[in-house]
Amino acid sequence: MMNRNSYDRAPAAYEAYDGALTQTNFINRVYGWMTVGLAVTACFALLVGSNEALLRATLGKPMVYFLLCLAEIGLVIWLSAAFQRLSTAAATLMFLVFSALNGVTLSAILLVYEPRSIAATFFITSGTFGVMSLYGYLTKKDLTTIGNLAFMGLIGIIIASLVNWFLQSSALMTIINYLGVFIFIGLTAYDTQKIKQLSIGVGEGAIEAETGRKLAIYGALELYLDFINLFLMLLRLFGNRR
Repeated sequence: MMNRNSYDRAPAAYEAYDGALTQTNFINRVYGWMTVGLAVTACFALLVGSNEALLRATLGKPMVYFLLCLAEIGLVIWLSAAFQRLSTAAATLMFLVFSALNGVTLSAILLVYEPRSIAATFFITSGTFGVMSLYGYLTKKDLTTIGNLAFMGLIGIIIASLVNWFLQSSALMTIINYLGVFIFIGLTAYDTQKIKQLSIGVGEGAIEAETGRKLAIYGALELYLDFINLFLMLLRLFGNRR
């Protein structure tokens, strides 16, 4: 027979259950949008990479390709900076536009690397990303220090990449790619933990509200960037060229 204490504990138990369910729904939405972004990128990369006319119009014209890359970088910077002011619909649209632009610029890898190598690297990236994301979600350790170090390392490899644009050193590029793998592995775990902590602040019912939906897009963008950059670093290191 259930005693009085059991009845007293019931509301707290239901409240904890609702909180866990809300958190799970939020996390699922974040990863769902990240998957959508990756799918959009893959579709546009295949569309451009398999169409000679589109290839000539984009990759075949250095200035056009440069402007596409510049627009891509500018869009993600603007999206991160203006995120709070955007509506959910605008943030979602900009995320999808960025994913599409990224697919157009990434279509170049279809010309450089063997399809099997790209597929193998994608699965390796997926496995690595999944393990580190799971670690970031489950660990009790505060990963803020790792995240800060990884962010500083990211700034370092961006500067080194700009310098190497002029030097064209294969040795320096290899070092940048190895460092990049470790940096984005660390960022994957850190960003996952940050998103988990963010999900705790999404109250009951807020998952369907403006703030909850917009925060899910923001989290998806961060994880999307971690995945794409980790994939590119691994492909440059271990991919088989045509």
